[in-house]
Amino acid sequence: MVKRRQAMIKWPLWLLALFAGSQCFANEAGKQQFVDIKTELESVEYDIRYAGYNNFVGEPVDGYLESKCFIHRDALPALKAIVNELANKQMTLKFFDCYRPEKAVAHFMRWAKDLTDLKTKAQYYPNLPKSALVGPYIAEKSGHSRGFTIDVTLVELDPHGQYQALDMGSPYDMFDAISNTESPNINAQQKANRELLKNLMQKHGFAAYDMEWWHFTYANMTEVQKQQYYDFDVQ
Repeated sequence: MVKRRQAMIKWPLWLLALFAGSQCFANEAGKQQFVDIKTELESVEYDIRYAGYNNFVGEPVDGYLESKCFIHRDALPALKAIVNELANKQMTLKFFDCYRPEKAVAHFMRWAKDLTDLKTKAQYYPNLPKSALVGPYIAEKSGHSRGFTIDVTLVELDPHGQYQALDMGSPYDMFDAISNTESPNINAQQKANRELLKNLMQKHGFAAYDMEWWHFTYANMTEVQKQQYYDFDVQ
């Protein structure tokens, strides 16, 4: 009986080691399918929030070792088409987030479950209890981890040749009804700006998320790609 119990204890360790090895291989192999947008789209802007302190967690997020933006290479042609079309309007995209490691999603969940940490409440969720964030805004699985989801806004060249963000009616990552794409609590210009972004992204195959005006997912994924989530670091 003792020997049998010992064997039962060892067997899960073998399974865990095998699983960890297979996950590492899958992540490294999968990383080859990603591209760094900074090397592919020189005219776009970046503000990768989760690599620093200016985010709802209030600290650098696990897995974001550098301020970089990766996306699956299958979505790149559509992004290039969007940027080319915007160039005719003296505009471009500004990226807040792209591929997101699963370890970052786990970091979000730990933060969301710690109801005593309220230091970013006034800035990011002033009208909601923290307990209400999981589900609509924070989830255990994120489409970002597949490499086909991005968080973006529009910026426009000013007379001095500097890009300025269009007014979207709420800041990025504001967890509030006003961030819903079709929120009635924004003015006509803000609504027009959101519609411009949404219509352009949808035209090139990116589906909107109605809870967050900045959130878009490239819809032309294979069934395998829809089920594949990655955890390699952003660096």
